Amino acid sequence: MRTFVAVASLAVLLAACERSPAPAPEPPVADRPVAPAPATPPVDHPAPPSAGQQGGSGDWREIARAADASALGRLDEAWRLARAEAEEAGFAEQVEALGPLVDPNAGQAGRLQPAPGAYRCRTIKLGSKGPGGLGYVAYPWFRCMVELTPGGDLILTKATGSQRSRGLLYPDTDRRLVFIGAQAWGSGETGYPTYGQTRERDQIGVFERIGPERWRLVIPWPKQEAKLEILELVP
Repeated sequence: MRTFVAVASLAVLLAACERSPAPAPEPPVADRPVAPAPATPPVDHPAPPSAGQQGGSGDWREIARAADASALGRLDEAWRLARAEAEEAGFAEQVEALGPLVDPNAGQAGRLQPAPGAYRCRTIKLGSKGPGGLGYVAYPWFRCMVELTPGGDLILTKATGSQRSRGLLYPDTDRRLVFIGAQAWGSGETGYPTYGQTRERDQIGVFERIGPERWRLVIPWPKQEAKLEILELVP
């Protein structure tokens, strides 16, 4: 009976996400891609998502590329190094002011799925991916959406800004979901790429509830600019 309940829960929880940048203290070169996307999809990735369930599975481990799953497994390291770098770069006060948003242990059990609808969202980037980058960047509020499809997929979309994301939220533990999606760049792209099409666009992260009506998407080791990227989501 426990197996049946677990399977039923997974079927209901299937899912997927980012808003325009307010630099702090000066605008990043960012919200623009730092490298052109490869023309050929990675060879080590499963088949692209089909209509409805992404990849035809409710288990994110069957969808994620090995390198992305490995990056997610190093989430604690990303938190530690990214926060330390931001503080050492002179942004300790700004980081501290974010409160639970930058607390690695702030995820709460229960009500992990936000209700379908429109949300405000903002991005915080901690640490730099390479030498010379900014240790801390805070963007202003953008527009995000959460959709629940008839097939049971929970889709998270960051709909505005020059870095926009869309992907599914998969069940994982009682304190987090796993986001798998991809980014669109610039004003010239009207749609969203599919996870697995282009390695530089792929995203994987954990989605957590950190307050009564407050969620965050944490992406460790993002492929551009930062060591840790946080998307805050509020009604």
